[in-house]
Amino acid sequence: MNKINPKKLHHSKWTAVTPVNKEKHFLVTGVDFDEEGEVIACEIEAVISRRAISIQWQELTDDTYWLFGWK
Repeated sequence: MNKINPKKLHHSKWTAVTPVNKEKHFLVTGVDFDEEGEVIACEIEAVISRRAISIQWQELTDDTYWLFGWK
């Protein structure tokens, strides 16, 4: 399980364990907050193709799908 500080999520780097369409390395480019200042969602962008995906930030804690940093 990856430990994530939600306040340091923006611009963090992630590696997909199982790459899809040769997209392996991602960068968090956007973070959405609610009224209380809690993170509700984030947007990750593939480094090579620049394709953006909106995901729940808690998905990044699952180390069967995501690894912290670029590996």
